[in-house]
Parts: sequence; C-alpha cells; structure tokens
Amino acid sequence: MKPFVSLLVAIPLALACAVPVQAQDTKSDAAPKYDAELAQTLGGDDYGMKKYVLVLLKTGPKDAEIKDQARADIFAGHMKNIGRLADEGKLAVAGPFRKNEQGMRGLFILNVETIEEARVLVDTDPAVHAGIFVVEMTPWYGSASLMATPEIHKKIAKANP
Repeated sequence: MKPFVSLLVAIPLALACAVPVQAQDTKSDAAPKYDAELAQTLGGDDYGMKKYVLVLLKTGPKDAEIKDQARADIFAGHMKNIGRLADEGKLAVAGPFRKNEQGMRGLFILNVETIEEARVLVDTDPAVHAGIFVVEMTPWYGSASLMATPEIHKKIAKANP
C-alpha cells in the first residue's frame, strides 16, 4: 500500500513538473506601440527626441537691489511670461532650483532649436530684463514628450503661483 500512496503523490508531482510553462514575453508585452500621430504632434524624430535650448537662470547683478513691491511686480511678470510661453508652445519645462551654492535659480527648457531664438524669448522675461537673473543657454536634445508637460501640469496643479 505504501508504494501505491507514493505513486499517487509522485505521478501528479512529476506531471506538474513536466508541463511546459510559457514565459511571458516581456519585450513585446511591455513595449508600447509607436504612435506616429503623437510623435508628429510633439515634434519627435525617429527616436522620439527633439532639439531644445536649455536655459539656466542664475542670480543677476541687481538681485539684491530690487526689493518690496518692485520685486513682487517683476516676479508677477516673470510668472505671467512663463505662462504665456507655455501657452504659445515655446516652453516645455520651467521651474526653480532649491537653494544652492552655484547661484542657480531656475531653468527653462525652450522649444526652439537655436540660441538666437531662445535669446528672443528670454529677453521678454521681466526678471531677466531687470537684472535679477542672468542666463546661460545651451542646445539640448531631449525627449519630445516634454512638450506634453504644460498640458499635463494644468491638470494636476491645484493653484497657480
């Protein structure tokens, strides 16, 4: 009887081990489908990338001099300008840096291909114009998906500065 019980346990166990397990094809399951229309809308190349200009805003020579209401007015204009550039599709990303020793205050990723085009846009910023900020610019190649950021941000921001 004992060999029979052993067979009752051993046979199903052997069959379970012998059944081929089909591995999940993670490459095809996980890879999203290419969306040509979205790539074109966002300006992406074959790699889903595009040219931008990265702008670093650094502490300017007049930063400490401009105070109180004048400073508040300039920063209100700075924020309004950021919103305008985003609405026009010229600004992919903007934001401040946390306190640092390099004097870096913020960044813009502008949806333009040349420093000259970026300069025209940056010169419309009241904080740059007033000397609160100075800028450093460099060409940058990044994901075209950044161009979706302004619309997504509108959906997740509860308040505006």
